[in-house]
Amino acid sequence: MITEAAKIYKVLGNGIRISILYFLREQNDYVDVTSIISATQLAQSVVSKHLGVLYRYQLVTKKRVGTRILYRLDDPHIIEMVDDMLNHVKHEIKGEPHPTKMYDK
Repeated sequence: MITEAAKIYKVLGNGIRISILYFLREQNDYVDVTSIISATQLAQSVVSKHLGVLYRYQLVTKKRVGTRILYRLDDPHIIEMVDDMLNHVKHEIKGEPHPTKMYDK
């Protein structure tokens, strides 16, 4: 399981993928690649490549509607994990202590 977790962390080690996940979090339903391209200002080939990786690791789901493929966040708790990491980074940048944990008592 640790090896698989490390693979997910590697997937999340890319800012483009995190940006795509955050965009999808804000959507109420499936969205097409064009919407993701517009929101991220990235080339279609770049977005498609990263969506493929996110799909392979079950972080997004997709469905076909006619000739279009639509995407949606598949694992919302992954965003919570990224949020926690961003809070950690914020503390590091500001040089602030981290919140006390339950086990620090």
